[in-house]
Amino acid sequence: MTRNLTLAIDDELLARARVIAAIKRTSVNELVRGFLEGLVEEERHKDEAREALLKLIDESDADMGDWRPSRADTYAGQPRFDR
Repeated sequence: MTRNLTLAIDDELLARARVIAAIKRTSVNELVRGFLEGLVEEERHKDEAREALLKLIDESDADMGDWRPSRADTYAGQPRFDR
């Protein structure tokens, strides 16, 4: 279902958006729709990446047991995995 949306924007912004839309041979409506679709898609990708990282962290915690790098190892840049 498509819904109508009313926006309140500055006259100068609308004028510039109309010029951009004309150059791209589209409408301001289509520009706004495309922007919102891109924004939603970007957030979906971020959510998926965040979920994958959390899953990876959970899996790596399980594989590492109770081991954690020491403060000295962390700041030395040479973690030791032989402990």
